[in-house]
Amino acid sequence: MSATHKTLPRLTALTLGTCLMGSALAAEAVTLRLATDSGTQGSPAGDALETWARLIEEHSDGEIDVNVYYQNELGGQQEVFDLLVSGDVHLMLNWPMTSYDRRIGVIYTPYMTLSWEEAMEAYSPGGWVNELLGDIYADIGLKFFGPWPEGFNGVASRGSYALTTEEAGDLAVRTMTVFPAPQTMQALGYQTAAIDWGEVYTALQTGVVDGEAGNVIYWPYEYFRDILDYYVHTKHFFMTGILTMNMETFEGLSEAHQQAVTAAAEEVMNQQFVAAREQDEYYIAKAQEDGMEYFELSDEQLREFARLAREQVWPLMGEEIGEEIMDVIRANATPL
Repeated sequence: MSATHKTLPRLTALTLGTCLMGSALAAEAVTLRLATDSGTQGSPAGDALETWARLIEEHSDGEIDVNVYYQNELGGQQEVFDLLVSGDVHLMLNWPMTSYDRRIGVIYTPYMTLSWEEAMEAYSPGGWVNELLGDIYADIGLKFFGPWPEGFNGVASRGSYALTTEEAGDLAVRTMTVFPAPQTMQALGYQTAAIDWGEVYTALQTGVVDGEAGNVIYWPYEYFRDILDYYVHTKHFFMTGILTMNMETFEGLSEAHQQAVTAAAEEVMNQQFVAAREQDEYYIAKAQEDGMEYFELSDEQLREFARLAREQVWPLMGEEIGEEIMDVIRANATPL
């Protein structure tokens, strides 16, 4: 069976297969809905969805059918995450939303790591960031399979760019609608506007913002290269999607089906850990070939930005996600 892309039917709390047997799903046909909040068909995220769906079907010997939904097909970022938590969407590759538990914002703690090697060690299974996230996701009823890393993000802009906090004061940039994304960019000197991903193009086109500050270079290059001229690799967050599942749905599956879904998620995650850096470097080169000017910060500039963000944002993080978690971050973060 192959993954299918269909229009979502009228949602119920749990529409999986043809019937329920107590708390377990029927052994016969099971249908799961897999979605992403960011990434169209043919994008790296879209390809990851299709691979995950195909692997689930293969590992279950065709007993699980997976319907795939791409960016904006079920609503904006928050809407689709709501569907995941409620169980109307069963599986998701998403970029974490903090609406249900602010502690999820641990993934957006600025400048925890400063290099690919440090980030990969922290986010890989058994790594300190990975373990923090698994416990938090479980508390809001979600099964955490693991991260889908992309790389360090930056600021894409038009007309002008900033390599210092003084220069940043003249630029208004879009940030993600999660804490502490706006606060981080403000610490680096920018004016900010928190805007849902699906509305970014219009915001750029109409001049509401001068740039986009939430992503690795792939996203502004692929979606906004007709508008944006520059990309400054500020590296304020290590960006990663999360492979997750509604916990009630997961626990309702048979043990064999749980293993099929988990094994498929691990394969997708492991593939991306190998591919992420190569993908990021490819799009850095591709963007420059197509006319986007790219700026890599010096070690001194990067550490100055990290110092400012840690001084101004980390105390706020302690208030939001708890000092116990922040103590783990401080103990493991890259020394400046």
